Amino acid sequence: MRSLQRTTRASETPSPSRLVRDSSLVWLASGVVGLSFGAISVAGGLPVWVPVVMSLVVYAGSAQFSTVGVLLAGGGPFAAAATGLLLNTRTAAFSLAVADLLGPGRAARLLGAHLVTDETVAFALAQPDPARRRAAFWISGLGLFAVWNAGVAVGALAGTALGDTAVYGLDAAFPAVLVALVLPSLRADARLRRPVALGALLALAATPFVPAGIPVLLALAGLASYGRARAAR
Repeated sequence: MRSLQRTTRASETPSPSRLVRDSSLVWLASGVVGLSFGAISVAGGLPVWVPVVMSLVVYAGSAQFSTVGVLLAGGGPFAAAATGLLLNTRTAAFSLAVADLLGPGRAARLLGAHLVTDETVAFALAQPDPARRRAAFWISGLGLFAVWNAGVAVGALAGTALGDTAVYGLDAAFPAVLVALVLPSLRADARLRRPVALGALLALAATPFVPAGIPVLLALAGLASYGRARAAR
């Protein structure tokens, strides 16, 4: 009986190597986009240290692009910071979804909050049980942070020699990875399909008219229909 229990527990324990393998595509996409961000920032006239420090302290991809865009367009630092904060408000909702995965300690929660991104949350919530979700969050989050910052540093040092990697279409890797992570949940719970479809339509309709990051906020409105469905039940 004890050996059976040990075998069952071992089978439920997430394999770090498997989680690393599953996260590698997200890390690769992050590194490519980080290269682009670092190169664009320096090519636009910012010192090398600005994108590097911003990536370490702020660590918010779309918000960083928008902030640098405001600065390079001649906007002031307060306008740039306000733009970044607005675009990053979506992580407040994401944090609620993974709050129980961060651990009880204050240090763990502080570090975990810094690692909350679209990709990390999606990868964690795609796992089937709490133990795997917790392991997936920390492995994907720490790896993503390291690869993003390494990519930004390399891109900033390369400057104009690297150019904008988005011209190769590699920026499409992030949306593709997120779709792949969300699909298992949609198959498992049919009630999620209508809210997700509504949120996707809202985001697509708003994309041509609003800055990057805002469509994600608007897509959260789809959750209202999911909440009404649960209340009806």
